[in-house]
Amino acid sequence: MAVNRSPTSRSSARRRVILLLGVALALGGCADNALKLAPKSPSEPWTPASDNRSALLPEGQGADTAGSAESDFRPPSDPAAAVLEPPPQLVAGRTYDLPELIDIAARNNPRTRIAWEEARQAALAVGMTEATFLPTLTATVIGGAQQVRTPLPDNITGIDSFTTTVDGVVPALLVEWLVFDFGQRRANAEAARHNSFAANVSFTGAHQQVIYEVAVAYYRYGATIAQERAAHQALRNSRLIQNAADSRNDRGLGTSVEVAQARQQVAQSKLRLVEAQGARRDAYQGLLAAMGVSPMTEIKVGDVAGRTLPRSVGQPTEQMIKAALAQRPDVLAAYSRLQASEAGIRAAEAEFRPKVYLSGIAAQDQADFSVGGLPGVGQQSTSAGVLVGMAIPIYSGGLRRAQLEEAKSLSQSAKEVFTQTQDAAAREIVIASDTLRTALEAHAAARELTAAADVTYDAALESYRSGVGTITDATAADTGLLDARQAQADAHAAALVAASTLAFSLGKMTSQDAPARAAGR
Repeated sequence: MAVNRSPTSRSSARRRVILLLGVALALGGCADNALKLAPKSPSEPWTPASDNRSALLPEGQGADTAGSAESDFRPPSDPAAAVLEPPPQLVAGRTYDLPELIDIAARNNPRTRIAWEEARQAALAVGMTEATFLPTLTATVIGGAQQVRTPLPDNITGIDSFTTTVDGVVPALLVEWLVFDFGQRRANAEAARHNSFAANVSFTGAHQQVIYEVAVAYYRYGATIAQERAAHQALRNSRLIQNAADSRNDRGLGTSVEVAQARQQVAQSKLRLVEAQGARRDAYQGLLAAMGVSPMTEIKVGDVAGRTLPRSVGQPTEQMIKAALAQRPDVLAAYSRLQASEAGIRAAEAEFRPKVYLSGIAAQDQADFSVGGLPGVGQQSTSAGVLVGMAIPIYSGGLRRAQLEEAKSLSQSAKEVFTQTQDAAAREIVIASDTLRTALEAHAAARELTAAADVTYDAALESYRSGVGTITDATAADTGLLDARQAQADAHAAALVAASTLAFSLGKMTSQDAPARAAGR
């Protein structure tokens, strides 16, 4: 028995209570101090504190916010946010063709890694739903102690209080098992498996998308190289015209106007060359972006000028469209999500039915009890039991009905999304086929135009040199030849892009060599 023989002052107890209340009020006021982390006003720049961890400390104990703030709205810099992904490991001096660029993209593009993680998450969700079929085993330990001090009235013993102490420990092992739930867990597991399949085909679709985007960027970059090459040739042709104008002027056959026009043509060709070089640099960055690598990457890209074009294609048939829809990742994913939503309806319907569960427990109780100075009393006991129960839902305020209606709405929405995806995919196939036919016809026309413009330029330049033609005809022919060559480069790239688009819409952009097969190689 713990006996308190010294007189206890009631005033000291009151002081302790007042002290505790004061501490509680002081701690409660710390939350307002967090406002110093926010801007002082809507019109002043934000000046961050040197230590944001002091938000709940009273003023004067946290970070020193004094200092000169910048006059502009510039956020604080963080070097950790400026760490860039390192460029891929490349062989110096090596020229990388399209299949090799696609391989680099597959290993470095964040989109494929994100899709992979999403597929892993969906697979783990399947495992979690399947785990609900198994019992759960939980071990718990509860321990504690309680001490009660009871004051006594004034008496001749001089004892003003006595203390009662109780302490104990209860270890327990609990088993819980949901035995029967009218198929709710099975429906949830089925929905998870369908969602996992959708994530897996979406992962495949992400790779197909990366292959397609790299191919398109590669062809467009090749077009800019051809356009830059044509601009260089146009500049050389313009200088030939200028040399002819200077020669005629030196011999007294030309005029200063002709010389000025020739110089203007050279300047115009230089401008076109600068524009072509800028377009090439932009297209190069577009290729790096499609690959998902650092914009600082330096890579030598193979030329696309010598690639053959596919043969003309006919109108896609219904059988071709159906075969494409059966293997397109977006269509398969939409259909799998529709199946998952239908399983969700069955899971919501099972909420209206009873659930049968089984539980068991095994525990041991060890407790000690003492009063004052008397000898303590200890007690030990063990217990075990098995329970079988049934939970019958009766009333939930309409919650289960709302959940069922939501599941039906989600299923209907998934059905509409699936139908929309099918229609969009079929339309993409038809449009891609039409675009490819147009691009092939445009390339054939551009090739004829280039041949004619080349003859026109040679004839106009020779006529001007011999004094038969005018410099206006020569400069116009030079400009026309440049336009024709760049149009041919555009048409060549457009045909390759259209062939890749058709292959992608048919679900055939499946490997590094798929763009080459789409181009008919």
